[in-house]
Amino acid sequence: MSSKKTIALVTGGSRGIGRAISVRLSDSGAFVFINYHHNEKAAAETLRIIRDKGGDGEICRFDVSDFTATQEAIRNIIEKKGTIDILVNNAAVSVDGLFVRATEQDWNDTIDTNLKGTFNCCRAVTRHMMKQRSGRIVNISSVVAEGGNAGQTLYSASKAGILGLTKSLARELGPRNIRVNAVAPGFIETDMTDSLSEENRAKIISQIPLSRPGTPEDVAGAVAFLVSMDADYITGQVIRVCGGIYT
Repeated sequence: MSSKKTIALVTGGSRGIGRAISVRLSDSGAFVFINYHHNEKAAAETLRIIRDKGGDGEICRFDVSDFTATQEAIRNIIEKKGTIDILVNNAAVSVDGLFVRATEQDWNDTIDTNLKGTFNCCRAVTRHMMKQRSGRIVNISSVVAEGGNAGQTLYSASKAGILGLTKSLARELGPRNIRVNAVAPGFIETDMTDSLSEENRAKIISQIPLSRPGTPEDVAGAVAFLVSMDADYITGQVIRVCGGIYT
């Protein structure tokens, strides 16, 4: 990153993949705003880790599914720091289960956070990034967006929508030197996967060519690359961090 302090916002940055991304961006020299909705303690822990390593940031509470709250929160970040250079849309929920048992509320909750939340945040930063003629947006999707997965129809649909948003937005914003890419994680060890039985876990790992689950840090590495100058000619792309389970 440049000598100028880079300002980054990571949604859902309090734990798991979001925490790893926040820490990795801080390691690269960014001042990181760590978004959270409910778990202030976890967000504060992410900030503590960053500061213990010599970095800096700030926790930032807002619900990404709320258009007005998101606009206001990001406007406050820009007013406080004068800019926003990096947006990582990571906040997500997953309501798993058979499709025939899914409720309308399950659908609304999933789409509102995962897809609408990504729209809300992109919409909030776009005008500013266009004005400064620079910016980097990374949207966290999933390999199930392309390959599907039984029991995750709602989640898959929301994450597939993110891919369409990413590719179209990259075409719109490219002329203003704003790069928009997506990262699609596979089976990553997080709180969401801790509830799996050993049998199901072993079954999934047996399908991964690299023979291991991924870590949040694996995903963070891909994000860090995409927002770096090394990826200055990359936009509208999807990087799968999945150990080869989907090719």
